[in-house]
Amino acid sequence: MDKCFLLVFILFCFIGAVTLLTCITCHLYLNKDRCRKGLGVCFAGKDETCMTLKIFKGVDLQLLYMECQKFCRNLTYDLNSQTYVQKCCNRDYCNFEP
Repeated sequence: MDKCFLLVFILFCFIGAVTLLTCITCHLYLNKDRCRKGLGVCFAGKDETCMTLKIFKGVDLQLLYMECQKFCRNLTYDLNSQTYVQKCCNRDYCNFEP
């Protein structure tokens, strides 16, 4: 009886230790609108974090993309008169921005 209890206890401890990072997904969020494609959640795997990519034209947000991203880095760069801002975070649902 004690061995069975110990085995169940160890399994519950292991399951609790392997909690996954949960991120929001949206593959097409237009300025001041709603998610048009890919709304859901993803579970970050090894070396993944929650990622948000914002594309601006001037100061106006043009597009927002949210996903689990492997080897994510915080970046800002300009290309063809647009500014791309990629941000990474490590908390559940931290990449959600309405």
